Amino acid sequence: MAPKPQARGTPRKALAEWCARHPVALLVLATLAALLPFIGKPFNIDDPLFVWAAQHVRSHPMDPYGFNANWYGHEMPFWAITQNPPLACYYLAMVGSVFGWSEMVLHSALLLPAVATIVGAYQLATRFCKHPLAAALLTLFTPVFLVSSTTVMCDVLMLAFWVWSLVFWMRATERERPGQFAVAALLMTLAALTKYFGACVLPLAAAWSLGRRRPMREWLGWLAIPAAALVVYQFATRALYGQGLLVEAGRYTLGVHQSYFFIALSFTGGCLAMETFFAPLIWPRRELLIGIGIALVGTAIFVFTVKRVPPVALNAGQISQLALWVFGGVSLFALTLMDVYRRRDADSLLLACWVLGVFVFTAVFNWIINGRSLLPMAIPAGILIMRRLEERIGAGMKVSSATLLAPGIPGALLAVWVAAADYSSALAPRVAARAVHSVYGNDPQRLWFQGHWGFQYYMEQYGASALNLQHLQLTQGDHIAMPADNSNVYPLKEPVAELETFSVPISGWMSMMNRKTGAGFYASLWGPLPFAFGRTPPLIVTVFAYDPSGELGKTNPAKAQ
Repeated sequence: MAPKPQARGTPRKALAEWCARHPVALLVLATLAALLPFIGKPFNIDDPLFVWAAQHVRSHPMDPYGFNANWYGHEMPFWAITQNPPLACYYLAMVGSVFGWSEMVLHSALLLPAVATIVGAYQLATRFCKHPLAAALLTLFTPVFLVSSTTVMCDVLMLAFWVWSLVFWMRATERERPGQFAVAALLMTLAALTKYFGACVLPLAAAWSLGRRRPMREWLGWLAIPAAALVVYQFATRALYGQGLLVEAGRYTLGVHQSYFFIALSFTGGCLAMETFFAPLIWPRRELLIGIGIALVGTAIFVFTVKRVPPVALNAGQISQLALWVFGGVSLFALTLMDVYRRRDADSLLLACWVLGVFVFTAVFNWIINGRSLLPMAIPAGILIMRRLEERIGAGMKVSSATLLAPGIPGALLAVWVAAADYSSALAPRVAARAVHSVYGNDPQRLWFQGHWGFQYYMEQYGASALNLQHLQLTQGDHIAMPADNSNVYPLKEPVAELETFSVPISGWMSMMNRKTGAGFYASLWGPLPFAFGRTPPLIVTVFAYDPSGELGKTNPAKAQ
């Protein structure tokens, strides 16, 4: 009698087995799938600063910031504008010099550090939890990671160096291999020279080694390498520019610092929204209700006592969103403190220092609260969620696979939604610049503009000039384009006549940077929410004509200024 053929496994089971055997491949594919739709995103916010510096580096590699730019309404040395070290610019210069400077090329180049960060998060999580793949996916599908990975700024590249330096640091300690300490020290140096905040990985490594009770003679000397590199950078930039840029960045932060602890909680909960979605599984009902109560009371106190926070008047919808994300922030910190209290080992100490250190920097020391500053927290947040779920399941909590997926799916969808809204917000300035140029770009009168970020980049691409408010060079009839709700836009004191208003719709039903909706992902000066649900007001650009004679105002008196 012939043997019966063995039944094949279901496709679902086969997929699960493949994922279990190839976690790194899965993470690479998931990261690319999440980011490739945004590969053509227009340059936005501070992206132009990195592109300009990279283009300068191409021809002046030993003088990365030795040129002038108009970013605050007048010409300034570039070293006084940028507050980041230049390593990310060198990376962009290497790519742009070979493949060109288009948005698609530069975004494609930064897929590599995004993939490296997620794979590094997986490698690190193998030490901390039993489900490192899930922890890495939680890191990937957070709003702050997806949005930061669709810029050409330095944040994700810095985080890639950061996480891999910790991976090699731990491997070096456990295997007693000095070569891996050297790799870790090199990666720490690269992190610090990509973004100054990257130097914070040094005390994290030190805290973990102290928690493991490793003798200081074994590891302390390796930390001196990145510290020495920063000292050399300070003196080298001082020789080039007359100011050491490391110290200058600290002075800038202290000079313009604005911060609210409560807003930092809101940004934490929203930018790391997976924590909010998983809270019902993480906490028993009593603790969940306590957390909700703290968020509601705190939000009420904030709304009725803090006066000078944009927008001045929060509506009911904005207040509800504020309370939701504050709850997420409270939940994450409670989870962090509980983890270190219960486990009391080097790993829990590292996670706690990582989360709390990033938060304190963002809320207390950074020049302004923003989502980008919270990006490094995404990795420990994903690990902490999985550690807590594993702990609860081990204690007898019965949950099905569907129950575990229930919070993750909407959390991932929210992250993609936020990234799509950011894409739409970045697209509007390019559309507006093109529209203004199509009407006024070919006139004999010169075309000027105020406003910066992506609007400046594309206006200059179309041949317009940034208005220098300290040395105006206007002549009768010159056109001036002024976007609303942009950076460093000042009322015109000169005689002008309003000519035309362009309105560019922003799709997505979510705001990223808008004072009317209270969203301020890149700078909390715009609002206390990292992003805001609801219809986004259009981008408004008004074009004026310089009119010292008053002739234009006479022909259009209703629009004369």
